[in-house]
Amino acid sequence: KFRSMYMDADKKLEEILKKNFKAKEEWEKFHKLKDDPRVTPIGKFIRRTSLDELPQFINVLKGEMSIVGPRPVTKEEIEKFYKEKANLILSVKPGITGYWQVEERNDIDNYERRVKMDEWYVKNKNFLFDLKILVLCQVLQLYQLFLKLLLNLLPL
Repeated sequence: KFRSMYMDADKKLEEILKKNFKAKEEWEKFHKLKDDPRVTPIGKFIRRTSLDELPQFINVLKGEMSIVGPRPVTKEEIEKFYKEKANLILSVKPGITGYWQVEERNDIDNYERRVKMDEWYVKNKNFLFDLKILVLCQVLQLYQLFLKLLLNLLPL
């Protein structure tokens, strides 16, 4: 992936979570921050346009990842959220896109729901479902692009 965060992002996260109770609560629930101050201005652009996902295609070509599958997770996420489901989730290659991304994207209500969706995906994985996920992923990208264009045309 392209680097989208400042070099000392882990240290910055610790400071943010110590000082900001809402951020700490959000991190513990979603394992991400909606308006993450650790992301650089260029990083915001890279993430908004999903350019940070492009290098992962190299991992697909190397056979280390799949185009569709559960998103890659950190050791910390495995220990905290996946627990006994870790072996099941890690039994398939991680994907560039996945079921929870097209169904919930950033609206997922908690990380436990993401784990359940990853588990369901692994147990029900098939070619047609992967194809549906890929189509939905493209539709969502086009929809988001349309909304951005529309918002830029409207006088506020």
